[in-house]
Amino acid sequence: MDEQYKNLAGAIEAILFVYGEPMEMAKIAKITRTDEAEVKQAIQVLGESYKEDQRGIQMIFQGEKVELATKPEFSPFLASFIKEEFKENLTPASLETLSLIAYLGPLPRSELDYYRGVNSSFILRNLQVRGLVNRISHPEKTNAHLYEVSFELLKHLGVSRAEELPEYERYKTMTRINDHNLNP
Repeated sequence: MDEQYKNLAGAIEAILFVYGEPMEMAKIAKITRTDEAEVKQAIQVLGESYKEDQRGIQMIFQGEKVELATKPEFSPFLASFIKEEFKENLTPASLETLSLIAYLGPLPRSELDYYRGVNSSFILRNLQVRGLVNRISHPEKTNAHLYEVSFELLKHLGVSRAEELPEYERYKTMTRINDHNLNP
């Protein structure tokens, strides 16, 4: 594999990892400023490298979409890991994510990742399975989702809506000011 495809394959791997959901190859081509045929070839090469190496991930294809996923042979390890995760109390990262959703939501995962500085996919799935957040369709983008707190969480916190959380308006206002400074 020549250097150009190694770099493109690495960029695609990073994009798919951060995105955490199926992504259209055309969108990858746009992000990488590369021809779609080159993207498909780099994805094919990357997918083959996952098969050859003893790696824990694989590429899954559905039509013109591609996603990174764990290999089925590692499910026993993942099942026990996830089972243990749900028995434990919420981690600081989970609490941070939940707080951001409660005070700033509904918001897309990309915005959540921006505020946290890391990929939030696993934590969001964990919070969804626990019934603390809901994933809803984005009203303006057909291929995107928003995350909001669940009724179960509001009930547990003893509030009837997120706006009743302590200092809710202060944090919402701070975010609007920061968003305005970033996007004048």
